[in-house]
Amino acid sequence: MIFDGSGNLYGATPYGGIYRTGVVYELTPSGNGWTESNLYSFPNGGAGPYCSLTMDPAGNLYGTTYADGIVNNGGCPFGCGTVFKLAPTGGIWTETDLYDFTGINGDGTRPISNVVFDSSGNLDGTTTFGGSRNGGVVWEITP
Repeated sequence: MIFDGSGNLYGATPYGGIYRTGVVYELTPSGNGWTESNLYSFPNGGAGPYCSLTMDPAGNLYGTTYADGIVNNGGCPFGCGTVFKLAPTGGIWTETDLYDFTGINGDGTRPISNVVFDSSGNLDGTTTFGGSRNGGVVWEITP
């Protein structure tokens, strides 16, 4: 989980939400406890995040999904996984897929690691499978 500048916590779970395929949530301090808000439910047919989230200075959240993305590509009937961005727009969080893993040409499948920003603003992470020996791939996407 990660904190924002106001002391709110953000996290993700691969299950739960409207379709039980994962949710990103916020915990806000209130009184003697915390109040939970579901910010985004992942769509039906995919699989949500197994990772921690990363936040940019503008308050956008980034992570990966284990499945989802391009379906039936690279031997992944439910998609090989995605890198996503969640942006708060007028009180509603909007999800954008920044990259869909294909399992083809060595780009990997099943990302479950955390994503991090490097000093140049690129997002970096790893996949569980893929690569020349099918042991996973270290990837980087550039804005």
